[in-house]
Amino acid sequence: MPTFPPFPKPSSLEAARRLQEALAARVVLEGDPRGVRFVGALDASVRRGEDLVAAAVLWDLEAGDVLEVGLARVPAGAVFPYVPGFLSFREAPVYLEALACLSRGPDLLLVDGQGIAHPRGLGIAAHLGVHLDLPSVGVAKSRLCGAPQGALALEKGSAVPLVDGARQIGWVYRSRTGVKPLYVSPGHRVGMREALEFVRGLPGRTRLPEPLRTAHLWAGRARREGVVGRVVLG
Repeated sequence: MPTFPPFPKPSSLEAARRLQEALAARVVLEGDPRGVRFVGALDASVRRGEDLVAAAVLWDLEAGDVLEVGLARVPAGAVFPYVPGFLSFREAPVYLEALACLSRGPDLLLVDGQGIAHPRGLGIAAHLGVHLDLPSVGVAKSRLCGAPQGALALEKGSAVPLVDGARQIGWVYRSRTGVKPLYVSPGHRVGMREALEFVRGLPGRTRLPEPLRTAHLWAGRARREGVVGRVVLG
């Protein structure tokens, strides 16, 4: 099973902010994930007052299916408080525990959350990518910052840049005709255009790419049923 360096636990929001700013300077926005085979799709599930649960789905792009799932749980009292813009300090530790349940590490991380489309340029996908030095892409269901550059067409596959001032920080992407858009942004070691094309190329029957949808379903199941550890499927 893979091992990972421990995730930092800042003593205050100001310390967390300084760490984000320092790590954002280490983000690499170059790289093409074509040829990647094993994707680690990450999603979490929690209800107020309950434990935080995460799923790490190991998806084989060559086979087009999930091989195994790592599930982890952190007691409610042990997690960083929920503060917009600081999600990585809350969810990344349990994601690392879920990833450590897998029989092998992924080649790329696909995270339910922001990459660089973040007020300080370090959403959870970027933070995990830098922390593990892995290519990473964020796919978020809502916008944290920035604004669309132009109107997004209703057709499947449509995309417009997501910009913050003069800088592009991601894409507004329509994964299915007529559904609400997703917000795609590179996290680390993936280029801007390459992040969009990678997500476009993923299988999907619903709004979410199938690896993330699978992670979402497993995280919810683990929260409801108390499942932890590794589940082998492929």
